[in-house]
Amino acid sequence: MADASLAHVQDVSRWFSGALRPAIDNLSMHIEPGRVTGLVGPDAAGKTTLMRLLAALLLPTSGTITVCGHPTTGDVSPIRNVVSYMPQRFGLYEDLSVAQNLNLYADLSGVVGEERREALNRLLEFTRLAPFTNRLAGRLSGGMKQKLGLACALVRRPLLLLLDEPSAGVDPISRRELWSMVYDLTAQGIGVVWSTSYLDEAERCAQVLLINDGQALYDGPPAELTARAQGRTYLVATLGTERRQILARGLRQPGVVDGVIQGSNIRLVMASGAAPDAAVLGTSAANIVATAPRFEDAFIDLLGGSSALESPFASLPRSAAASTVVIEAIDLTKRFGSFVAADSIRFTIARGEIYGLLGPNGAGKSTTFRMISGMLRPTSGRAFVAGKDLYRGGGTARRLLGYMAQKFSLYGDLSVRQNLRFFGGIYGLARGQLTAAVMQMTEIFGLGAYLDRTTRELPIGYKQRLALACAVIHSPHVLFLDEPTSGVDPITRREFWAHINALAEQGVTVMVTTHFMDEAEYCDRIGLVYGGRIIAEGSPDALKEIARSHPTDQPTLEEAFITLVNRSGDGADAA
Repeated sequence: MADASLAHVQDVSRWFSGALRPAIDNLSMHIEPGRVTGLVGPDAAGKTTLMRLLAALLLPTSGTITVCGHPTTGDVSPIRNVVSYMPQRFGLYEDLSVAQNLNLYADLSGVVGEERREALNRLLEFTRLAPFTNRLAGRLSGGMKQKLGLACALVRRPLLLLLDEPSAGVDPISRRELWSMVYDLTAQGIGVVWSTSYLDEAERCAQVLLINDGQALYDGPPAELTARAQGRTYLVATLGTERRQILARGLRQPGVVDGVIQGSNIRLVMASGAAPDAAVLGTSAANIVATAPRFEDAFIDLLGGSSALESPFASLPRSAAASTVVIEAIDLTKRFGSFVAADSIRFTIARGEIYGLLGPNGAGKSTTFRMISGMLRPTSGRAFVAGKDLYRGGGTARRLLGYMAQKFSLYGDLSVRQNLRFFGGIYGLARGQLTAAVMQMTEIFGLGAYLDRTTRELPIGYKQRLALACAVIHSPHVLFLDEPTSGVDPITRREFWAHINALAEQGVTVMVTTHFMDEAEYCDRIGLVYGGRIIAEGSPDALKEIARSHPTDQPTLEEAFITLVNRSGDGADAA
């Protein structure tokens, strides 16, 4: 019987000039039609390199790759006719409209005449972008950009569709819509490779390839890997405000493989034969209950665990009492012409509190965040930071803040050392203070080996460390984090949150935006924004309770997010 596989990768390695190790190291895999193959692994594991090899954009150094019966080392035009690749950074032209982008990709794919008209009409209906054909791509929300990127990749109907981090930076509603569209494609027999750093997405795949350092650690159904953690996962329940301290103690306990905050609880993954010690955790044994494993639990276990992560910020002296209000928004409103992006936003945030600002793409979340962080002046309303008017206090108020943007806002042509000195100078550190602060940040974030390398050369995990170091180099009272871990792997994300939890324990007030719901579980309180208003506010567990429709329901935070948005409106991707 003929082999029905779409692609074969056999003993493939790929070296880049000057590299100390191969990006892909003796890897073998195959891809089947009509299903989603997940590609997961930490940053710099080789996921994008493998995607580009499958698309015949790179050649293997050794080994063979056959795609739809054609070797990638020969004439690649037959492969290009049946493979579509959606890169991580969209590949869209932001100064062109939706229709212009689609027509450009149709030109590049040689789709003309009636075939083009039928294809574009079908794709506009499929992605629900028909009402926005004249809108510039740069003015689309994150979810709509991803849908347009997918449509551009589908102008010519492929046999194999390669999606590199297609859901990075989009909200849960848009993520579900993307998955629904991809399932429709697999029902038509199209094979899909979906690279992701969101491990809940791996559970939606028929097959998962987990790679690290270019090598395959696991290749099979996600449920089989998840089963390896069976009997080793626990919830330490009802911890309230003590959960950060208990997590820190838990991660130091022998036998703990991983630990994360989950609302008012912490979740622990134990080594085989180990169990959580209530005495070490400082809690009642009755509060420790077994829970079902997740794919992420097994993923972290397979990579060697994360329990060694502990932030040096934890040893810093604690600041003032946690009851003081540090951030206050009073009727913040922003209009762009007749459009009201944010409407009478009100909230307060206490010292040492982590406050999450969540919402669908285009709902007003980013506008609210930019106003409260001083990046955008409101049409009306006021904002106070540590008692100082953010818009009238000038540099005095802004020096109390640290800001980490979604795209890190680092200068790629400057070295790590130069970025640290530049941001320290902007925040007003004098020369002696600046030298000491650069040394401290270098030690805390492990940047010593990279100090004289340009930022553009850094792996994404180290870019994230540097961006956070630049935001906290002046010891701010308030830290603003805008999608800080978008696109980074779970281990890097845990390292980041170890620092943030430690800073909050020392009295730093944190405001964070995120589309990653497991990350939002770390927040003390969440403000859910939709239609320019805060439609719900409370702890992660409180929002789940509000969204509960039946006493026996146990909604996840993602399910609560979608339920609350749907109750407030139609739940569609905002324009």
